[in-house]
Amino acid sequence: MYSNLVIEHFTNPRNVGVIEDADGVGRVGNPVCGDMMEIFIKVEAGRIVDAKFRTFGCGAAIATSSIATEMVKGQTIEEVLRLTRKDVADALGGLPAHKMHCSNLAVDGLRAALHDYFSKHPELLPAGVRLEDLAPPPEDASTEEA
Repeated sequence: MYSNLVIEHFTNPRNVGVIEDADGVGRVGNPVCGDMMEIFIKVEAGRIVDAKFRTFGCGAAIATSSIATEMVKGQTIEEVLRLTRKDVADALGGLPAHKMHCSNLAVDGLRAALHDYFSKHPELLPAGVRLEDLAPPPEDASTEEA
């Protein structure tokens, strides 16, 4: 059902915690399954230099939070903006179809953190990116799609 990597990131998650002076904080949730996630980012010179998370949810939600924060560290904001839900699931060796919403939540949390960051620094928004496109989905929106 779950890959060894999902199990590893669930039992030994990376980057758990809070960045007290975070440049961006994303808070998202899925009302269908009850998962809640906070992602904190630190940005320097257009790169994510640190990312941490707090997740209340299933093993897949914790694993996707862990791998997503690992994936974005050291990446430019433009690279992070290209990160997809499928990228997160693939990095874990795949997820069962009924758990794909967890990868959605991780990417939505990162986008929400970037929305928060750019709300404070609109002059740094990359060309062609609109702030409203980074806004977290409404809580009643379905996040089941991959």
